[in-house]
Amino acid sequence: MTPPPPPAAIQFAPGSRILVRDEEWLVRTAKPARDGTMVKAVGVSEFVQDVEATFFTELDDVRAMRPEETVLVQDTSSRFRKSRLFLEAVLRRTPLPQSERGLALADRFLLDPLTYQQRPAELALAGLRPRILLADVVGLGKTLEIGLILAELIRRGRGDRILVVSPQQVLEQFQRELWTRFAIPLVRLDSTGIQRIQQEIPAGRNPFTYFKRAIISVDTLKDAGQFGHHLDAIEWDAVVIDESHNLINKGTQRNELARRLAAKTDALLLASATPHNGDKRSFAELISLLDPAAIADPDDYSAEDIAHLYLRRTKISPEVRDQIGNRWADRGPSRALHCPASAAEERIFAELTEVWLAGEWTDAPLRGQDRLFPYTLLKSFLSSHVALAATVAARSKKATGRERVALDRLAELTAGMSDDDSSKLRRLVAELREIGVGSGSPVRAVVFSERVPTLKWLAEVVPRRLGLKPSAVRTLHGGLTDAEEQQVLQEFELAGSAVRLLFTGDVASEGVNLHQQCHHLVHYDIPWSLIRIEQRNGRIDRYGQRHEPQFRALILTSNVAGAKDDRTVAEKLLDREEAAHRSLGSVEAMTGLYDAKLEEDRLVRDLLEGKTVDESYAAGAEVDVLADLMASVGEAPVGAEPKRVQVPRLFDATSDFVDTALAELYDDRPDDRIGLRREEELMSFLAPPDLVHRLSDLPRSYLRAHAEGEDLRLKVTFDRRLAQRKLDEARQSKKPTWPEIAFLSDVHPMVEWLVDKVLARLGRQQALVLTAAVPEPVFLVQGVYCNRLGQPTVVEWMAVAGLPDAPRVGPMVDALTDAKVGPQLANPGRRIPLDRLQGLVPAAVEAARVDLAARRAEWDAEIAAPLREHRRKLERFEQDSLFGELAPGQRERRRQRVHRTVREQTDLVTRLETVGEPLLRVLAVLVDDASEGVA
Repeated sequence: MTPPPPPAAIQFAPGSRILVRDEEWLVRTAKPARDGTMVKAVGVSEFVQDVEATFFTELDDVRAMRPEETVLVQDTSSRFRKSRLFLEAVLRRTPLPQSERGLALADRFLLDPLTYQQRPAELALAGLRPRILLADVVGLGKTLEIGLILAELIRRGRGDRILVVSPQQVLEQFQRELWTRFAIPLVRLDSTGIQRIQQEIPAGRNPFTYFKRAIISVDTLKDAGQFGHHLDAIEWDAVVIDESHNLINKGTQRNELARRLAAKTDALLLASATPHNGDKRSFAELISLLDPAAIADPDDYSAEDIAHLYLRRTKISPEVRDQIGNRWADRGPSRALHCPASAAEERIFAELTEVWLAGEWTDAPLRGQDRLFPYTLLKSFLSSHVALAATVAARSKKATGRERVALDRLAELTAGMSDDDSSKLRRLVAELREIGVGSGSPVRAVVFSERVPTLKWLAEVVPRRLGLKPSAVRTLHGGLTDAEEQQVLQEFELAGSAVRLLFTGDVASEGVNLHQQCHHLVHYDIPWSLIRIEQRNGRIDRYGQRHEPQFRALILTSNVAGAKDDRTVAEKLLDREEAAHRSLGSVEAMTGLYDAKLEEDRLVRDLLEGKTVDESYAAGAEVDVLADLMASVGEAPVGAEPKRVQVPRLFDATSDFVDTALAELYDDRPDDRIGLRREEELMSFLAPPDLVHRLSDLPRSYLRAHAEGEDLRLKVTFDRRLAQRKLDEARQSKKPTWPEIAFLSDVHPMVEWLVDKVLARLGRQQALVLTAAVPEPVFLVQGVYCNRLGQPTVVEWMAVAGLPDAPRVGPMVDALTDAKVGPQLANPGRRIPLDRLQGLVPAAVEAARVDLAARRAEWDAEIAAPLREHRRKLERFEQDSLFGELAPGQRERRRQRVHRTVREQTDLVTRLETVGEPLLRVLAVLVDDASEGVA
């Protein structure tokens, strides 16, 4: 295959200046597109200042500026503030190169610096593309791991367009974590967000063009009719799919959505505590989204084949165990609370045992789901008599003959049972009182049930018996809207809210945080799935839980001979889940299945065949074909700390850069110009309109909370303790609120705004000249090589001296250190004749170009090594995929699929190779104020 020619994108490195339509622009990103190169830029010259625009080289005359034409200008600012700011801004705006695998920002955010949470970022950056599966068990902090990866991608210029797809109930939680911890804003496209789209953008316009970083529910997005054509028209830098095990089933809307997104993104992050359903083919389907060439035979692959694509850790994994310390309290025991059945309940047990479970309820042969229906009745009753009544009523609508008679009898027995006849209700109220839930008490508890009728009934009868007001109780189930779900979850998490008791179904068992103000969980009924029990418990047993999580389960017992009460299944599963957690860290190896529904269906079928719970799970574990694949990942002893990259800096801290930039931009009067106020570690100011625009992705509630009249007053801090305290205070409030003060991370929109403002402040194609402790003029030059995607593969910061006759090139950082360029470097203010220096600009550029060319082979070898390995892997994949016995039709279909995959992956590798000449920029010149040429 003949490689395509180098694209024009390599001419437009982020941070460089371009001329378009006779105006000057600052490049943000540049990528190949259908219409030449797509260049995203922000206006610099007067008439387009701060305007964001996208240009295509086939449609516009986009002209890059030649480095030889750089105009030198003397820096007259105090202590050469302008030069130091400009150099720092260029350093910050320039993406880290493809070859730099180290972490740049791991310790710059509002979270504990835990190595195990940094491992996923290390793995993502090590690959050909950042595409991994985060399969850590419940509670380890997958959202924080995702935030770290996204921040690193943003620093590399590969995180401009981000899409997060998550379950509906965690949209607000995910959005809040990414903003408060990392300062990454996402627009939330829930029902309110969709209305906002309809109000703010023209009809028919692609919403994902309007919002470059968004979070949306999988159920909203999977509607191909509404969003499919919009998705197909957008290329993403990063896509995150939370609870990705829901994507596995091929042919479903969710699977189709995942395939659309995987083909349209560079980085793909999948997250799931239950990453597969036990079927090797299904798991191979999920892995193929990340790397289509990872698995040649979906029926035969090993952990080694996919080790570069996923991480799996439990709480007892060595690195996790050694680091969490007191940040995650050890869980308490799971207490089984026996509730002896009342007389009314025993009558129902007898009816279920003697009629329904004995098969005496129908004359028709039992097939399919009808065989399971008696167990549906049993599980409904073990939940509550209210749930049983609802199940009987629903079935009666279509029942006939003997079944109808049996249902009527069951309905009569159920109707004869009152709330006072419910032994589980009595025990629940007693246990909640013992826990301390009641009027005037701050103690909270969450009560789980599988059945919506049970939840609604409990929410009605329990508060009266505990003396709780209606405002102290909330109910969460799948029948609520997304806004209602988020409101309930927010209120339960707020220390200042009146909510003390949450009744919830398994809609809250995945991804939801309930641990901030709660460490008591009651299973009113037990799901017949270890996976679901573990997921439930993980709502309060998770990273950040400071109190011992305590679990209780209500176990209804019966004296009816042969009755299958809660001791038959529920209590045994409760014990198994606890044992698996303590010995294995997860229930997976014990289940043999990785899907709650499949696990329950298998158990019911085994019960029908006369097996016990122990026999069912023993047989399941024997056929667990994926246990060896997942079990050992992340279990290795603690390794070395992830590699860190030392990015050159001219300021000791981001806070110094921000202070200096504000002083420069507002002529040392930011207090007058933007109302800047300081109180120890707190900084507040009135955000200018162009900064307000960058914050528009945040919820209106956040922006309203910071309003000061018609203006927006931002309150920010670099102090982690202050930011954490304000985050904690927000959780103590009586109603959902955002922290009053935001932590100012390196990727905060304010910092990026300041970087752009500083870069735009310098005139067209200018470089500043400053005096320093140098024996001869030193030209500071940036050199960047790119790949065909316009991504930097090599970034060099050079200092060129010895001009014009004997040029020498060294590291820019060393030159700045030796010349003592810093806040203490005084500007004598004497005029510097620039004619001779101006004449040396072409020689400095040429010396830098020659030096880069001399070292090109060394860099190419480093960059090409992983690309060559991937080419070899593609060859093996092609050979292995076509080996074996297949029917003629199957062989041809597989051959086409394999060749298509190899072709696409080969093209990707080609695009990642370094091409073309380097982009060179003269940034500044150092001269000796006592040397010849300085007046």
